[in-house]
Amino acid sequence: MTETSFELHDKGMVVGLPEGQRYFNYYWLRDACQSCIDPQTRERVFDASELAQPPRATSAMVEGEVVVIGWADEAQASRVPLALLRDVAANGRGADPADLPRRLWFNDHLPRIARVSQDDVTGTEEGRARLARALIEDGIAIVTGMEKSEGSLPRLVNAIGPVTPSAEGLFFNVRVEIAPTNLAFTAGPLEMHTDLPGEETAPGVQFLHCLENTVEGGNSLFLDGAAVAEALREEDPEAFALLAGHDIPFFYRHDDWDYRAHQRVIETDVDGRVTGVTISQHLQDNMDLPQDLLDDYYPAFVKFIRMMKEDRFLLRFRSEAGNCVVFDNHRIVHGREGYVADSGSRHLRGCYTDRGALRSTYRVLAKKGFDGEAEIPARQAQG
Repeated sequence: MTETSFELHDKGMVVGLPEGQRYFNYYWLRDACQSCIDPQTRERVFDASELAQPPRATSAMVEGEVVVIGWADEAQASRVPLALLRDVAANGRGADPADLPRRLWFNDHLPRIARVSQDDVTGTEEGRARLARALIEDGIAIVTGMEKSEGSLPRLVNAIGPVTPSAEGLFFNVRVEIAPTNLAFTAGPLEMHTDLPGEETAPGVQFLHCLENTVEGGNSLFLDGAAVAEALREEDPEAFALLAGHDIPFFYRHDDWDYRAHQRVIETDVDGRVTGVTISQHLQDNMDLPQDLLDDYYPAFVKFIRMMKEDRFLLRFRSEAGNCVVFDNHRIVHGREGYVADSGSRHLRGCYTDRGALRSTYRVLAKKGFDGEAEIPARQAQG
């Protein structure tokens, strides 16, 4: 490995690394010192605004796996992990175990959907990591062996993160109701959508536990919104830019609530990668973009919706009692075919947790060595 070199300048230093020469700002380096983080609380205890003068390095050297930096106006040197500098040099930021590439999928994905038993998710770190990884990479997974009880679903969700409330409360039931507050609570077909975009922070990860399904019809429909968005970017970059660049209004209202929020139809991260979509025509409010902008926006919007109806993207399957479909509500678009209400019983129980909680769970497990890739071993009897 090439020797690390340093060039000290007024506001930062150039560090020679195997990845090449990279510039690092002195404030950033001072913040990155290991002593800036309290070992007990894991929180930052250094305040850069308290420095009398902007930091200026007088020396820099490598000791083992740490860069030791001396400062002009401070008696104590800073110690910055060399691995952090290399990560930033290579990727622009520190390493994140949960920053996994998304695997885009199409209508043939059903045999490859990760299936993990509830006992493995709630009882083993391997099972929990496998579910979390599948949700990050594919956006969807199926948990099998769910008990037919009210306690079954919260036990599963709490293995990933706390249940987050919505307008419906902590949990909701998808079945025919006499006075429905949502089209999902009827026997009719349900268009492709993401849930509750009218809430300022739309739900992150959705759980749908199938308790009963003996009706005629009612197939579940899913597609990878990120795959559709990337296809749109390739086929019509201008349409993609419009949907990724402007917020549109959504609502969710009934007698006792009136939620309103603006969301972007295509969601991207700081690197421009598609992280998800928000779509729901039955909860879309009147567009409030400038009318001349709508001349271009509406055709792009309609094109995107039409793409979501294409067979190449659409996955169909029948929900089975004892299974729980878990999916990223900001990426996976879902719907339902209509069914004959008096042909049997169809009852799904659902709730949500946060995407941040999902990634937090995966990071903790990955640090312990459970990355979700290994086969889950047969469970030992627990006593």
